Amino acid sequence: MKLHDDMRRVVARQRLGFVATVCPDGTANLSPKGTTSVWDDEHLVFLHLHSPGTVANLTTNPSMEINVVDPIIRKGYRFKGQACVVADGELFDRILDFYAERGVDPARVQAAVLMHVQTAAPLISPAYDTGASEAEVTAQWRAHHLALHPTVIPDDTT
Repeated sequence: MKLHDDMRRVVARQRLGFVATVCPDGTANLSPKGTTSVWDDEHLVFLHLHSPGTVANLTTNPSMEINVVDPIIRKGYRFKGQACVVADGELFDRILDFYAERGVDPARVQAAVLMHVQTAAPLISPAYDTGASEAEVTAQWRAHHLALHPTVIPDDTT
């Protein structure tokens, strides 16, 4: 499946993907990944910085899902596919370079997870079921998030 421009835009802007894997006992594991990126037309990638459970699950069952949603607009995508954990070699070096250009220290990276996207579907909040426009939903959730974080206190360590 080829990732289209809007999928690429949402992933690039949000960067935070919620990754679902299956534990060996059959239970679900859901973990946020702040390094979620588009790798190419058919793959998403994220880094194993502190993901031992996710990586362990993928070594026994490579099936996974990544959800990336804009929390203000309340729209995004659900990507399903098969993962490959990459911890060395030429591909790993290319992934490290990709993230180094984005400010990630390669020394922090234990491995990368490359997911071949097999299916993708839009995720749209039920907030739209009432006929609300995107502008209305955006205003509501923007106000909600601003109320949660009304001020930013600078770190005055000087």
